[in-house]
Amino acid sequence: MGEILEIAMVVLFGASWPANVIKSYKSRTAKGKSLLFLILILVGYLCGITAKCFYTEAKWYVVFFYILNTVMVTADLVLYFRNRRLDKLAEAM
Repeated sequence: MGEILEIAMVVLFGASWPANVIKSYKSRTAKGKSLLFLILILVGYLCGITAKCFYTEAKWYVVFFYILNTVMVTADLVLYFRNRRLDKLAEAM
């Protein structure tokens, strides 16, 4: 039961990331984004993945969802730095 609830948490929490990545891509601005928030979420997912490595009875299919969310947060982090550069270019004009 615990594994099902963990999967539900990771899937439901991660469901917002694709929309967030698309919004970051289309908006072309880093305004309103928090670098600290993105880093904390990324570290949290990495901790979840690491925890699975130490728990020998873990259901490894849960790691798929952690990795998927990690990829999404990383994409949003890359877009943050792209958008911050675009913001600086726009301010210079």
